[in-house]
Amino acid sequence: MDATRQRFLMCRPTYFAVDYAINPWMDPTAPVDADLAIRQWEQLRRTYLDLGHEVELIDPVSGLPDMVFAANGGTVIDGKAMAVQFRDPQRADEAPAYRAWFEAAGFEMYDPKHVNEGEGDVLLVGDHLLAGTGFRTAHASHAQLQEVFGYPVITMQLVDARFYHLDTALTVLDERTVAYLPEAFSPGSRAVLRRLFPDAIHATMADAEVLGLNAVSDGRHVVLPAQATDLAAKLRDRGYETIGIDLSELRKAGGGPKCCTLRLRQGKALK
Repeated sequence: MDATRQRFLMCRPTYFAVDYAINPWMDPTAPVDADLAIRQWEQLRRTYLDLGHEVELIDPVSGLPDMVFAANGGTVIDGKAMAVQFRDPQRADEAPAYRAWFEAAGFEMYDPKHVNEGEGDVLLVGDHLLAGTGFRTAHASHAQLQEVFGYPVITMQLVDARFYHLDTALTVLDERTVAYLPEAFSPGSRAVLRRLFPDAIHATMADAEVLGLNAVSDGRHVVLPAQATDLAAKLRDRGYETIGIDLSELRKAGGGPKCCTLRLRQGKALK
């Protein structure tokens, strides 16, 4: 297995908090250790750097506690960036902040016509885009994704509110392989996944409940929540090298490694 050097965008959780509830993970009455969240995020960033990846940073904005979840800031493929439109008003102001960053970085910009929460619900697997819907990203946005990026788009219907974004229910391991939680998808979507990925790794509910599938792979190394021990063992059995990271504070808002990480695909991947 060969690792491919990646370019990522991240946002330091300077203003992280759980002040509202827009998914089942969030409880505004539960205590949150913001300093611990920053230390855990820093460990994730350092892990990427130690693996040889490039990490770009966007400045956090006061009053936007979920801006740390950079994967929701856009979809970037082949030098094109589609901005986002959030479902919930609490996150709406993140969209222009991320759009401005993409524009300043020189990406070819496209604005969404429908609710679209970026790479949280849009995952590139080889020559296809898997696009989630059911809780956040509108199904109508999938047609625009195909027009903008020119990849066939396959709709994935999510059915469990705990796995409200596609990247909480499925992780892309390489151009041919994924891991996913079957119970998070509708019967039709499960059938599609079986056809597309007959050798996929199936996660247990226990690992999904610690956001084990919210992982980042470079084709060889898989960075995932440290608590997802069964999934890590299955990945190692398939030849992947796993790196467990504790993001327990950020999980209080429903986020893991992938939520904190947006891939910046400018043409072909960096070598």
